Amino acid sequence: MKKTVGKLKWKGSRGFFIFVLIVYVGVYALSPSGTVAALKNCGGILRQIAFPLCLVFVFMVLLNRFLNPEGVTKYIGKEAGFRGLFLATAAGILSVGPVYAWYPLLRNLREKGASNAALATFLGNRSVKPFLIPVMISYFGWSYVLILTVFTIMGAVAVGLGVEKLT
Repeated sequence: MKKTVGKLKWKGSRGFFIFVLIVYVGVYALSPSGTVAALKNCGGILRQIAFPLCLVFVFMVLLNRFLNPEGVTKYIGKEAGFRGLFLATAAGILSVGPVYAWYPLLRNLREKGASNAALATFLGNRSVKPFLIPVMISYFGWSYVLILTVFTIMGAVAVGLGVEKLT
């Protein structure tokens, strides 16, 4: 969305960036040490999310390059059925990084024809992490972890189907 200010045309993200920059300059005038601490925290957060964001960006480029709307619909669309939910479950379990880094990719998939059930199933299954299972087993035991994992997966699929039904 473009907004006109005087003779300049600003896109929303550019205008937001300039607004944040002005706020930081104003806050720096009031509290230089606090502003430096805030910028260090922002840098730390950026370092934490840089890899997952880059990974999602690569996935989006590959999806846009090799996957057309018909392919998305075939594999995770409404017509994909159980196979689509299985694929979304596996992808959710194997995905890494913060969940908000995946939102642009999921929106892109939705625009190409992915079902709401598949997207909700993906998001629900992000709580199952294979690399944490050995640690969970050491704390809680095999039976607890197995039951929890199975119920989490079944719950995510049920929520996905419910979201599909209600939307």
